[in-house]
Amino acid sequence: MKKFGLYQILTLILSLAVIIETILLIHLWVSRPKKIIKIPVVPKGKIAIVIDDWGYNLDNLYILDQIKYPFTASVLPRLDYSKATAAELHRRGVQIILHLPMEPYEKFRLEKNTIMTSMGEQAIINIITQDLADIHYAIGVSNHMGSKATEDLRTMSIVFNELKKRNLFFLDSLVSPKTICSGLAAKLQVGFIKRDIFLDNKEEPGYIKDQIYKLKRKAQIYGHAVGIGHDRKITLEVLRDTMPELEKEGYKLVFVSELVK
Repeated sequence: MKKFGLYQILTLILSLAVIIETILLIHLWVSRPKKIIKIPVVPKGKIAIVIDDWGYNLDNLYILDQIKYPFTASVLPRLDYSKATAAELHRRGVQIILHLPMEPYEKFRLEKNTIMTSMGEQAIINIITQDLADIHYAIGVSNHMGSKATEDLRTMSIVFNELKKRNLFFLDSLVSPKTICSGLAAKLQVGFIKRDIFLDNKEEPGYIKDQIYKLKRKAQIYGHAVGIGHDRKITLEVLRDTMPELEKEGYKLVFVSELVK
């Protein structure tokens, strides 16, 4: 075997040095701190939850301490617990609107201050004024019942003109397929939003969850959706448990005022 000359030895040493350096560079590259690239989450849609019929009692307020997401409460006026309920809701950061009693076709027991289509303009204005004075912090109005009233152009024109003066929006609970509220609100330039899904026509957890699924689908398709439930223990408990899931799935929970047009 021939002995290596000095040139060959130097070449071998340089080659080994290059190999070692390459290995070190590869090791440094592989073990470098990884830069985390955050991909922005695109919301699947906005969801506003509205809970109606507050004011009959204070029974379910404690559940609100377990709900850490925005929702809107629609409070009935001039009941025994209306003022106290509104104060407690406001203290907990809940958005408040007036749940304005309005005439239905059905022969339900009506609230004593229900707006009737037979009333004169001043009588309607007086009811709205007194009801708003009773429900502090209200930034909008929704209809309690009102299947007949929300179809009546004269009645709703009086209501909407009064809301416009006070810079209040209207949430149509959509209790009649013949409601004229959407078109009239646009004509009179009153802030408006409508209900998409009733959550608790049946007081059953499974049913309420199914309705929330329908609400999600609406939000995903149209970009937003409004679900209305009622001041019931079972409804609030289901919402308490499902609202975190909605957020994890990419839906944004908002106050109803954020969806007003």
